[in-house]
Amino acid sequence: MVHHPVGIRSLALSFPSIIRTNDYYREKYPELVAQSEQKSLAKLFSLADSTPSNEFDLEMMPYLSDPFRGTVQRRILAPGESSLMLEERAARDALDAAKLTPNDVDLMIVASVWPEQLGFGNAAFLAQKLDLRGAAWNLDGAWGSTPVALQTACALVRAGEYRNVLVVISCTYSRFVDEDDTVSWFLGDGAGAFVVSSVESNQGILSTKTVHTSVLNDIVCLNMTEDKQGNPQIRMQLSKHAKKVFSETAAGLLRTCCEGAAAAAGVSIEQIDFFLFNTPTAWFASFATRVLSIDPECTLNLYPQYANIGPVLTVANLYHAAQLGKIRENDLVLVYGFGAAGVASANVMRWGNVALGLDPHLNESDLAVKSFSDRSLAYC
Repeated sequence: MVHHPVGIRSLALSFPSIIRTNDYYREKYPELVAQSEQKSLAKLFSLADSTPSNEFDLEMMPYLSDPFRGTVQRRILAPGESSLMLEERAARDALDAAKLTPNDVDLMIVASVWPEQLGFGNAAFLAQKLDLRGAAWNLDGAWGSTPVALQTACALVRAGEYRNVLVVISCTYSRFVDEDDTVSWFLGDGAGAFVVSSVESNQGILSTKTVHTSVLNDIVCLNMTEDKQGNPQIRMQLSKHAKKVFSETAAGLLRTCCEGAAAAAGVSIEQIDFFLFNTPTAWFASFATRVLSIDPECTLNLYPQYANIGPVLTVANLYHAAQLGKIRENDLVLVYGFGAAGVASANVMRWGNVALGLDPHLNESDLAVKSFSDRSLAYC
């Protein structure tokens, strides 16, 4: 079956103004750092006196001596900044890169982890800020939102329902975790956007494999609490069994989606030129290369610089891989993302002439930063 070629036309990123390094936490919370092995982050990613039992545990082991578990820095919302602000900036930048205006957008799909207002997604509010005239709706695939939003946008353009679809992804974890909770050490904020429309022949999305992640339903929950002034606030809580469930299911989800997408595209894993994973931990990229038996030179890991920014990691990895020349026009590229109580999804695409938005100020010198274990954070 011949598909009308549809794919990514432009990419953009947007980050908040605050960058926090590990020194910030060492200086402000010295007791927390000293006691880190009793705190929630260490409990989430530890072997608890057991031996590694799978690929996830094996790749995690070198990071267990680091109280920050491989995080080097993270971007955090400043007072007055919001997910909508990041989304608007990324959206306008992606449109500018594609040489389009808001009037050219027929549909905007927005995935926010999580929206600004309880009970309402960001799509209509962002449409108002952009003065969009077309459709706009929300999509929720948790951390796996990026590949499934790309799948949805491409299918709608290919079907002739829309011409230009703007996809906007954001993650603002700092709004939902207290700073003195060590889990905040591996979380960050950011937004990304991309335009999906017709592309050159034989380029664009070739296939997608998506599955639900009900096996991860109980890992994360949002609880309503009160702050010190008695005002209501929402806080993210991770299950004490989260690491066990992650390590036992991560390989199966990865294989199912990546091998399934490759097969649907009529190619083998070995024929893929470059792989981009959403990297919620410092070791996920190396874990994925081990599971899929691929060359570590064929992926990119930006986790240490950005920390866990949920579905935005997938957009960030795509952007920087293109920016640094790791992926070039007509390369076969596989993108994978997954999320708790959401989806796991992989796209296979033939990379096109994708325009990039403004540089979010991560350059070769940033990528050369070494982690505590002196591993190269940029594999290619």
